[in-house]
Amino acid sequence: MLEPSNNDQLPTIPGKRYFTIGEVSDLCDVKPHVLRYWEQEFPNLSPVKRRGNRRYYQRQDVLIIRQIRSLLYDQGFTIGGARQRLTGDDAREEATQVRQIIDQTVGELEELLQVLKA
Repeated sequence: MLEPSNNDQLPTIPGKRYFTIGEVSDLCDVKPHVLRYWEQEFPNLSPVKRRGNRRYYQRQDVLIIRQIRSLLYDQGFTIGGARQRLTGDDAREEATQVRQIIDQTVGELEELLQVLKA
């Protein structure tokens, strides 16, 4: 769902296991209160909550948020339409997400190779 052209506008996702709500906000160009609202509206978006209800998002959550952002802001879907689109296309979306992760990993490895060659 997240087009490559939209991906170029957003920063790359670092190779971390967990991200705070502030980091996800920066990575996805969405305010933290919007992320909390989307948690209520999209059942497949559920970050891990630790002490004091602190949210910790995983890479998969960041990709879902980027898809939601693309659907709502770029493609003009409503919240309900985006929810339907995400739940209806889970298998295809998962394949797209895996492809995005592979592409990003290849890019990072190419950058690392260039650094090692220098």
